[in-house]
Amino acid sequence: MRQLTTSLVQCDLRWEDPAANHRHLETLLGDRDGRDTDVMVLPEMFSTGFTMNSREHAQPMAESKTVAWLQAQAQARGCVMTGSVAIEEGGKYFNRLIWATPDGELTTYDKRHLFRMAGEHERYDMGETRKVVTYKGVRILLSVCYDLRFPVWQRQQPNEGEHFEYDALLCVANWPAPRRQPWRTLLQARAIENLSYVIGVNRVGEDAKGIAFSGDSMLVDFKGEPLIDRPAYEGFIETGTLDLEALDTFREKFPAWQDADRFQLLPGVGQ
Repeated sequence: MRQLTTSLVQCDLRWEDPAANHRHLETLLGDRDGRDTDVMVLPEMFSTGFTMNSREHAQPMAESKTVAWLQAQAQARGCVMTGSVAIEEGGKYFNRLIWATPDGELTTYDKRHLFRMAGEHERYDMGETRKVVTYKGVRILLSVCYDLRFPVWQRQQPNEGEHFEYDALLCVANWPAPRRQPWRTLLQARAIENLSYVIGVNRVGEDAKGIAFSGDSMLVDFKGEPLIDRPAYEGFIETGTLDLEALDTFREKFPAWQDADRFQLLPGVGQ
């Protein structure tokens, strides 16, 4: 069976307090490990909340206590641990998604689309490269929050002679409750248009600025149908399965990819 199990960790976050968030997450996760799941997905900026205080809270990549914590959790639990962190590197600041495997390997993706309505584009630097990771035979496109609004960035871009670039799209977020309907709609739209699974993990609770988050974390299949969709505003950890055989069967039965437009990505307007 070509399958991958993934756990969505929808939780509240402690504002700008990495140590407290590490302890909080360890308590929430309990003894869950690789026997329960292949991939554990945490929200965007899971160690601080969506802070714009990048100069105060972004840590150098090589010295980041949160990156080290994520690696230690992945190794101890025997599963991938992933979520985004504020990182400083080379004098620049990134909202960086970290993909930590049980064998100690790290893959990173820097958020491309910075949420200007919160001033993120003034406090962080734009990522330049899309990133697809492969784990247990499943190809996953990494993304962070506001990226979800930009379908060209997330569109399948297969190499010549291939039909698909990825099998699942992963998006971690701090997506506010007033815009929960776009979040839910876009997760399903990305799944439908790319004939792929979509994993979306958002936080709940309220941050120090009084912004509320509804969660609405979802695992969506290639037809846009939610496989995980719990009531809003509640914390939870739930595991679902990505079935590549079912995905391949649907892609063959409904080959919309054969009519897709070829395109080339150009530098973003903000560059």
